[in-house]
Amino acid sequence: MVDRLFADPRLARLYDSLCAGRRDFDFYLPMVMSAGSVLDIGCGTGQLLHLARELGHAGRLCGLDPAAAMLEQARQRSDVEWILGDLSCAAWDREFDLVVMTGHAFQVFVEDEELRAALAAIRSTLTADGRFAFETRNPLVRDWERWTPDDVVEVTDDEGVVVRSWHEVEAPLDEGVVRFTQTFASPGWDRPRTSRSTLRFLDRAALTSLLTSAGLAVEEQFGDWSRSPLTDTSPEIITIARRSAPPAR
Repeated sequence: MVDRLFADPRLARLYDSLCAGRRDFDFYLPMVMSAGSVLDIGCGTGQLLHLARELGHAGRLCGLDPAAAMLEQARQRSDVEWILGDLSCAAWDREFDLVVMTGHAFQVFVEDEELRAALAAIRSTLTADGRFAFETRNPLVRDWERWTPDDVVEVTDDEGVVVRSWHEVEAPLDEGVVRFTQTFASPGWDRPRTSRSTLRFLDRAALTSLLTSAGLAVEEQFGDWSRSPLTDTSPEIITIARRSAPPAR
C-alpha cells in the first residue's frame, strides 16, 4: 500500500527500494500486457506501468494516485497517462479493459460507504468484458501480528544514507479494521517520520458480497502469487472480477 508518508518526496524516492522483489508484479504484468487499455489505481511510482511499456505494451496505460510526490517519480516516463487524484474524481465510462489495484491498496477503503463508492466507480470504468484485479490480505492469517518494531527494513536513499523502516500496531483487529503506524528513521535526519494508517481486512464471503452488490462477479480467486487455490491458510485473497449485470436498486 502507499502510505501517506510517501507524500514526502524524499520517502517517495525510497518506495521502489522498499518494495524490491515484489512477487505481485509477476502475477499482474501478464494481465496488463494482454489488455488493450489499463488503469492502475494507487499506482504509486508507476513501476508496473513502466515495466509494461518497457516490454512493448502499445495500448493505453493510465496511472491514478493521490500523492504528488509519488507521481513525480512515475512521470519519469511520459508515454503513460498520470493523473493526480483518487476514485472520487474519476469520470471514465467503459474505457478500460483492465483495472488493477496492487500493493494491498484495496484495504484502505475502511467504511462500507466508501468501499461501495469505489467499486461503483471501478465498475463504470470497465468495458463490457473488462476485468478488475486486486488483492487483500487474508484476515484468517492475522498478518498484522508480525508488524512489530523488530521487523525492520533497511534501504539506502539517493544520498547514500541508510534509512530504517518498521510498522507497529496500535489497535489490533476490531470489526475487521487494524490501526498501525509506519516509521522511517535515519542517523542523518533531525527526527523520525511517522504516520498512522488504517486498513480493513475483509474475509472471502464479505468481499464477494460487496463485489456482487456493486455489479461485479468474481471470476477467479487465488491464495498466493503462484495462483494456488484460496484456503484458510492462504496469505492473500487475490481476486479477478468482471463486470456483471447492473446492481439492484
